[in-house]
Amino acid sequence: MTAPEPARAPFLYVVVCAAGVAGGVGELITAAQARGWEVGVIATPVAANGFFDIAAVETLTGRPVRAAWRTPAEPRPFPAPDAVVVAPATFNTVNKWAAGLADTLAVGTLCEGAGLGVPIAVLPCVADALAAHPAYGESLKRLRGMGVRFGEPYTGEPREDGGRVEFGWQRALDLLADD
Repeated sequence: MTAPEPARAPFLYVVVCAAGVAGGVGELITAAQARGWEVGVIATPVAANGFFDIAAVETLTGRPVRAAWRTPAEPRPFPAPDAVVVAPATFNTVNKWAAGLADTLAVGTLCEGAGLGVPIAVLPCVADALAAHPAYGESLKRLRGMGVRFGEPYTGEPREDGGRVEFGWQRALDLLADD
C-alpha cells in the first residue's frame, strides 16, 4: 500500500511582458500567494532584460524566472499550470499569441495553455495608438473566442488630477475567480 501524495497548492504561471509597469509584478505574486497559489514567472526575452527585478521575483517565488526554452535533458522547473496570468500583456505578445506564433517561451506557453483549456487572465498594457491597430482588435476577438479573460486595458494615461491610474494587478486574480 502506498501513501497518497500530499496535496499541492494550485500553480499559477505569471507571464510578464516588456511594459513599464512590469516592475510591479511582485504585487501580483504576493496577492496570488495570499490567495493560496504557488507562482512561477515566465518573462518575454525583452522583459527579462531589465523591466523587472528578476532576483526579487525569484526570492518571492522560490523558483527561477524562465525566459528561454529548456533543453530536453533539463528538468521542468515548474509543475503544469492550473491557471495563467499575463500581466502586463503587450501589443506584440497579444498579437503573436492570437496568431499562434510561439517563437518565445512566453508565447509558446500561452499557446499551449490555451490549447489545454487552462484558465487564462490577461491585463493588457497597450498604448491607445497601438490598440487602434486593426490587428489588435482581431487578436482580442480571437483570444476571447478561445475563452481568454481580459481585464480593462491600461494605457498609463494620467488621471484628471495629474496622477496616474494604478495598474490593477489583483484584477487578474479576480478574473480567474469569475466562474
